[in-house]
Amino acid sequence: MMKRRLAAILPAVAMAVLAVPMVTATPAAAHANCGTGASDKDGSSWGKWADGANERSGSSTGCGINGVAYSTQTLDYHCYTVGNDGYSWTYLRNDATGVYGWVRDDLLSNGGSFTPC
Repeated sequence: MMKRRLAAILPAVAMAVLAVPMVTATPAAAHANCGTGASDKDGSSWGKWADGANERSGSSTGCGINGVAYSTQTLDYHCYTVGNDGYSWTYLRNDATGVYGWVRDDLLSNGGSFTPC
């Protein structure tokens, strides 16, 4: 008796599963190697968001430091990527100094760019 019920509802369950739209994750932007920049896809400027954050040549603490962003400076976000360390990083230009670099998003109080590179 149980097998008949299961056999009767199994096709309905399969159809319901097929009717649910499949959700696919958007791939994360690739890690930026040291010495790599990115184009300005974000188009937004933000002020006073980093307090002594290193602007690096790639999305890794192992990359060289190009400059330092302070809370009194305006930062022009270009886009973000996910580093090999699992953190997201924003590529930006420091408007006060003209220096370009990658800053880890947890050092930017508003979370950095929301536009993938």
